[in-house]
Amino acid sequence: MRRAISSACTATVIVTLATAGCTTETSDRPHHDTAAASPARELTDAERARLRSAEELLVKQCMEAEGFTYWAAPTAVVEKNKAYAYVVDDVAWAKRNGYGGKLAKKAVKARLNDPNLAYLEKLPARERARYDRTLDGDETGRMLSVDMPTGGTVRTPADSCRATAAERLYGSYGTWFRVKKTTDSLTPLYVPVLKREKRFVTALKAWSACMRTAGHPYADPPAVRAELEELTDGLSEAEAHAVEVELAVDEATCAQRTSLADTARALEGEYRAEKLPRRYREAIATRRQLEAAALDRAEDITGSQH
Repeated sequence: MRRAISSACTATVIVTLATAGCTTETSDRPHHDTAAASPARELTDAERARLRSAEELLVKQCMEAEGFTYWAAPTAVVEKNKAYAYVVDDVAWAKRNGYGGKLAKKAVKARLNDPNLAYLEKLPARERARYDRTLDGDETGRMLSVDMPTGGTVRTPADSCRATAAERLYGSYGTWFRVKKTTDSLTPLYVPVLKREKRFVTALKAWSACMRTAGHPYADPPAVRAELEELTDGLSEAEAHAVEVELAVDEATCAQRTSLADTARALEGEYRAEKLPRRYREAIATRRQLEAAALDRAEDITGSQH
């Protein structure tokens, strides 16, 4: 049950994610890919869940047409693990979740209990191999490839049920694969510069001073994460959660008081909208257009299942 094949995949993110997927240019470049096209906004969490739900239903249809049973993954809007952000700035979330340790364990448990895994294990070896090829494709067939902004290449089979589902939902699997991988891997291009911006440096110093006053002498949010495992080592789950909550609440409180997260988000928005090379701004615009169009299709796909 494979996805994309990456030869070099590194990324850091300043606001939204701590790690990101890889990216590139693919062999399937559309002529309409232009930053001058009508702008589309970022999707909400609920809208992204709707797209995932529609895509899973399309995968299910494709797998069943090939003679397999497939359970569409549950894609209801779940509580986002905000600890993947550069800095936690939601105090209420921090009070409930700390740094998301329990959420991470819940996600792992859900993956282990995936009925598709149990079904796959029961198949004969030959059918198991056919299941994998049908679901994800393999390298013996046609491949799509994308050259990542930071170097390296990501490749994926062009023919599979996942590819078919994405083609139906987004209109072009090749275009979707290219712009998704590209836009998911842009942060290394601007984060080092962003972190040297005066506005960011000033906000970070203020955040660090606030944390020091609260009894946590950390230079930046990653320093908290780096020490968290040591701070919770040997503690019970409840004790570890309590340590997480105390630190995360203070981190979020200081982030709000100093506007560190708001500053980082504003700077990231400026860089992505104005300072990236044109081809990457075009990729962002194209992704948003594909997602906006896919939302309409998703309504029809998910609606037909009720």
